Amino acid sequence: MAPRYAPSLRSRLAPLLLFLQIGFIVIYAFCIKIERFDLFSLAEFQDVNVVVILGFGFLSTFLVRYGFSASGFNLLVAVMATQWAIILNGMESWYYRGHAGINLRSLVVAEMCTASALISIGAVQGKANPVQLVFIALLEVSGFVLNKWLLETLLEVQPQNSIMQLHIFGAFFGLTLAQIYRARSEQRFEKEKFDSKTGLFSTLGLVFLWMFWPSFNSVLVEDRIPGRKLGAVCGTYLALAVSAVTSAALSVLSSPKGKFNLMHLQSCILAGGVAVGVSMTAIHQPWEAMTIGFTAAIASAIGFRYNKIHILLAHQCQDTCAVLSTHGLPGLLGWLAHLVLQIRNCDDQTTAIRFAVFHICTLLLTLSLSLLMGMITGILLKWNFWKPPQDRKCFDDQAFWKVGSLLAVKTQYLAAVKCIYALKIISSICRYLTMCFFFVDLPIR
Repeated sequence: MAPRYAPSLRSRLAPLLLFLQIGFIVIYAFCIKIERFDLFSLAEFQDVNVVVILGFGFLSTFLVRYGFSASGFNLLVAVMATQWAIILNGMESWYYRGHAGINLRSLVVAEMCTASALISIGAVQGKANPVQLVFIALLEVSGFVLNKWLLETLLEVQPQNSIMQLHIFGAFFGLTLAQIYRARSEQRFEKEKFDSKTGLFSTLGLVFLWMFWPSFNSVLVEDRIPGRKLGAVCGTYLALAVSAVTSAALSVLSSPKGKFNLMHLQSCILAGGVAVGVSMTAIHQPWEAMTIGFTAAIASAIGFRYNKIHILLAHQCQDTCAVLSTHGLPGLLGWLAHLVLQIRNCDDQTTAIRFAVFHICTLLLTLSLSLLMGMITGILLKWNFWKPPQDRKCFDDQAFWKVGSLLAVKTQYLAAVKCIYALKIISSICRYLTMCFFFVDLPIR
């Protein structure tokens, strides 16, 4: 049965996308120019592209009736947000030079800004229509670029450290948005389920993220010090390896029957890579990265086991993709590890105190702006203008995708299979009757 609000989406989604895309084309025509000189390689850009498009896209396909929307909307939101992030990141250059340049580095930075929006959307996955998702992504990227600019301008934070705040910013933006947008009773949605097939596709996304996460963490590391980028890659890999092993052990220990929990593993395996990415510039030894990965896996496992249910009961907030345990808690742990390691490496007490003050200000500014932007976005999304999905249509592809033809094919396939079985049964009966007629002696009267 077709959803009641499909015509209203037609009148909102298509005009919005066409208006935004034509506006982007006009802005790029007058303000954006391609820069020929670039130190980045195509392989580095492709690695980040795989993380954003393929990794995040397939990671969210665990919902049994939301696979089309999880992967398709991820691509739609990613390409729109990346175009917008390139414009925002180039505004300062456009102000001083009259135009902004685009190269592989600007594409990588824009896609990393987009990653923060994809993290936020994970908190409301399945509960928002595509019009709302595009609106969320544009506002979230705007807030994150503003946060990055404030960190680099006011607190003189290195570009890599400011961008790697994407985990903290995206997670808490998404949680605030989810709490304000859909305040619910202490219940789960009816269709918020997963099965073995969707879990396999989601695991594929997890594997891609795990493979390419070292490139994601090290792509912005400046190799002015020889071996610095190689150290970032090695440290991230070791943290991911330790996090995977620790997550597997904790998943078995936390299960009443001693079995692996797929959702548990997906939430915790990447925790080490997230934490090391936030604290990468302060890590100099392999054991430091491994320790951070081990601690991040434990924090993520505890958060997934208890915090998700506590948030639902206490705040009526459903965190669909567990962004708090996957990105929020590991990001905060990485921030703390960065503070501790940097203070330990300081030569004098004055420098250590100064760094601690600035580092605390970095976290407070990021959290404040993410909570504020999430609150504003959540209030705007509560308007009936957006036509949000009804509760019975949440987590359902049929509300947005044409799946009737696929159902028809499936029905025809099942009918053909039944016909084949029927023909086999009839053939067996005929063969049996034939054998009886020719080989069985009839009694003579």
